[in-house]
Amino acid sequence: MAGCFSRTRISAALFLSFSEATVYIVGGKDNAWRTPAPEADSLNRWSEKSRFVIGDSLVFEYDVSKDSVLLVTKGDYLACNTSSPIKSYRGGNTTVKLERSGPFYFICGEQEYCVNGQKIIVVVISERDSRFMGGSPASSSENSEGIAPTSGGGMLKGGLVMGFFAALVRSFVM
Repeated sequence: MAGCFSRTRISAALFLSFSEATVYIVGGKDNAWRTPAPEADSLNRWSEKSRFVIGDSLVFEYDVSKDSVLLVTKGDYLACNTSSPIKSYRGGNTTVKLERSGPFYFICGEQEYCVNGQKIIVVVISERDSRFMGGSPASSSENSEGIAPTSGGGMLKGGLVMGFFAALVRSFVM
């Protein structure tokens, strides 16, 4: 039985090494990090349609002369408080790697823009939650917008490896 356990561990490590991170353009399109038009979907509606896992990245594209991105606490998000961010980004093309599970709160550095809707909550789930616990990614029609073209194939590869892993475990258990 001990030999079986160690092989299972090796197979699990092999499966995890095939997981790919996804790069999302915030808002699903170029330069979407701006005050939403009244008839437009909010940035949070876009975020709710996506499934973010640890290791994914967000790309904020914006006019550097008018905008910035602040990572803030929940309280500062709700109040659009720009005075004490956890982290401040001002480069015009900002990539933020999501390195832990839980909520991330982003607001625009211009308080007026934040009050008018230029803010987003991104909830990150752990790799284990999304792939081992039966969580399904958002459907491709919901999730296709805003994913950088370099990230394709990760779910297919993960599904194939998961099937292989399950068959391998069954062969050792039986």
